[in-house]
Amino acid sequence: MMSLSDAALTRLRDVVDRPDAGDRYAVHELLGRGGMGAVYRATDQLLQRDVALKVLPPEHPEDIARRLEREARVLAALEHPGIVAIHDAGRLADGRPFYVMRLVRGRRLDEQVRDETPGERLRRFLAVCDAVSFAHSKGVIHRDLKPANVMVGEFGEVLVLDWGVAKRAAEVAGDTSHVLSAETGDTGDGVAVGTPGFMAPEQLIAAAAVDVRADVFALGALLRELMTGGKVAAPLRAIIAKATAPTASDRYPSVDALAADVRAWLDGASVSAYAEPVWEKALRFYRRNSALILLLLAYVVVRLFILWWRGV
Repeated sequence: MMSLSDAALTRLRDVVDRPDAGDRYAVHELLGRGGMGAVYRATDQLLQRDVALKVLPPEHPEDIARRLEREARVLAALEHPGIVAIHDAGRLADGRPFYVMRLVRGRRLDEQVRDETPGERLRRFLAVCDAVSFAHSKGVIHRDLKPANVMVGEFGEVLVLDWGVAKRAAEVAGDTSHVLSAETGDTGDGVAVGTPGFMAPEQLIAAAAVDVRADVFALGALLRELMTGGKVAAPLRAIIAKATAPTASDRYPSVDALAADVRAWLDGASVSAYAEPVWEKALRFYRRNSALILLLLAYVVVRLFILWWRGV
């Protein structure tokens, strides 16, 4: 009996799984596959534009179908430049749920920032914070923020992706029934939601109340990831430590508070998470006001010279 290679099996699976989206959408190549289904490049024949079509595999539990439909509704409620816009949703002829969204062309955040300066990396990070803060204002917690779920588009726009395990804040506390593991794609009672290294400790506890501070933890871990490969200043280390504190009450109370400290660092101002020594405070004051200080010193020197000249 002839056995098929892994590559042949993968191609066969792609052919079998490839959705028939009717007359409106012409489905092209597979862009990616995960626990919440597969994403294909497609052409919207009516509007003549490329889009991304996300769909579940042919064999899928009904609770995962409901989760994909919930993800579509969550995205529809989050109209923000940093969150991918959804265009359409429904079910295929074979019953599989799908939704259509903007096709993002670009690079993963961690790939994009490799050759960027620390300041540029921090500004990218602030763009992520802005999108997540908007979601929180709508009562939505992402729960799986990590570099793989953030893209930088062709024109520098930063986009937060993959809201498949997101939930409204009122739904999260104590809910671990049939949840999705973002790392494995498995489902089952009590399976933790998130990705190791970016997942807040309370996300591992079935009865724990998970709120926006879980996303604060993930953002702190994301910031730590973005700043690796070079010397990290003490205030930034303090920001990361506070954001990723094991106990939720020790973290920033909101994404806005975390972003405010990062902006303060970029602006040369004091950081709330960092107990600044006097000499560092003086140095920071000099850096922010160096032109004025040098001008005053020059004035004093000139005045002293004039007084000396008159006394000669």
